[in-house]
Amino acid sequence: MKISRRSFIKTGALASGGILITPSHLSNIQAKNNLSGSGPVVLTTWDFGYTANAKTIELIKEGKNSLDAIEAGIRIVENDPSISSVGYGGLPDEDGIVTLDASVMDWNGNAGSVAALEGIKNPFSVAKLVMQKTKHVMLAGNGAKKFALENGFKEENLLTDEAKKIWLEWKQKYPHGQNRIDPNIHHDTIGMIAIDKNNNMSGGVSTSGLAFKIHGRVGDSPIIGAAMFVDNEVGGAVATGNGEFMMKTLGAFLIVEKMREGFSPQQACEFAVERAHKHAKNRLNEGIQVCYLALNKNGEHGAFSLVDGFQYALTTSKESKVYKSDYLVK
Repeated sequence: MKISRRSFIKTGALASGGILITPSHLSNIQAKNNLSGSGPVVLTTWDFGYTANAKTIELIKEGKNSLDAIEAGIRIVENDPSISSVGYGGLPDEDGIVTLDASVMDWNGNAGSVAALEGIKNPFSVAKLVMQKTKHVMLAGNGAKKFALENGFKEENLLTDEAKKIWLEWKQKYPHGQNRIDPNIHHDTIGMIAIDKNNNMSGGVSTSGLAFKIHGRVGDSPIIGAAMFVDNEVGGAVATGNGEFMMKTLGAFLIVEKMREGFSPQQACEFAVERAHKHAKNRLNEGIQVCYLALNKNGEHGAFSLVDGFQYALTTSKESKVYKSDYLVK
């Protein structure tokens, strides 16, 4: 049985044992799960991260490095047509075109990303190849697609019947306007950070971006330091939500730097959300959301969002659960 993020909120639990934690209990639960020295750990945005984490931790236990394990976990979400915010099945832009963004960083500080990629189902894997096979960090648009095809990827139609139906309904709702963003449609990027058996950290994000955006819009996901940043000496952070606000504040990089200064992952996430709030506070009625996850090299994690509704999955070698984060605007 596949459980969507919205149905998870309604039920409050996953059949496999994940639980929804109320904000009043969050700090205690996080402290309990700061399993320093406990070995591999995987931290991922949203409830669909639970399934992605299971694959990632399985591969880490088998001896795979954090980068390859993250790739396998993220591909599960990218390939799931029932998830309307990532990969195949993602909601299109205002022209009905699905465009994908992704980025990756490894423990050596290497980075790769793709932006506005069309017709390729697994943008994270393309971003990984950009990092490994070129001297560049980012490829975009037709160039990213050309690179993917040259490296064995196949062009596919990413617009599912369900996504097309939702797009057509949106067009009827806003027949005379462009870039009308529906606040009821969530934009749930997958962001994942993992530490492997060698205590090496990698991070990655993948998304179909803001639904019904202007064609050519690129969000925070392929911007190194905005949606994701990893420093193997300190830790890493990933973001989800309305990417413009992460880009304006380079939130993931900010979180890692605050951890370098001695902030806990929780404190660093709260600091970054408060910074984003300065830019978003006059637009909260538009459904703006900013969410961060952070993981330091001791295995301690943090999670915080601008408004209510953010969940994340935490998996270690001992347990795996889905939690609800605390938030700023009560």
